[in-house]
Amino acid sequence: MPSATAPAAARAQSFLAFDFGTRRVGVAVGNTLTALARPLTTLALQGEARLAAIARLVDAWQPDALVVGVPFHPDGAEHDNTRQARAFGRRLRARFALPVHEVDERYTTVEARAAGAADLDAASAALILEQFLRTQREAPLPSDHAAA
Repeated sequence: MPSATAPAAARAQSFLAFDFGTRRVGVAVGNTLTALARPLTTLALQGEARLAAIARLVDAWQPDALVVGVPFHPDGAEHDNTRQARAFGRRLRARFALPVHEVDERYTTVEARAAGAADLDAASAALILEQFLRTQREAPLPSDHAAA
C-alpha cells in the first residue's frame, strides 16, 4: 500500500499533432504512457472547414495539448512556411484553449517517405509527435507550457 506521502504517479497525457501545410494538414494522436504516435488522417480542407474538422478531432480525442510541426531551412533559418505554421498554432490555441507545443519538423516528410508511408502528411505528424514525446521523457515541460 503506498504511503500518504508518496508522490502520485503522473497521469498519462494525450496529444494531437499536426503537420501543417497550406493545402493539407496531417494529423496524428499519441500519449505519454506509450510515447508512441499513430497517424490519424490528412485534412485537405481550408479555412473554417479545416478548423471545424480539427474541432471534431479535438472533441473525439480530448487531448491535453496540441503539437504543431514547424518547418525550418536545413541551416535553421525561418521561411514563410515557418511563420504560417506558427500562425496556425496560435489559431489552434485561441480556438481550443489548449497548450500548443511547437516541434522542429525538418526532414519528417523525407523520413515518412523513406519508411514507405501511404499517407505522408499523417505519417509526418506521427513523427513530429514522437519527437515531442521523446523530449518529454528526457525533460518534461510544465503542463501549462505553450509556445509563444
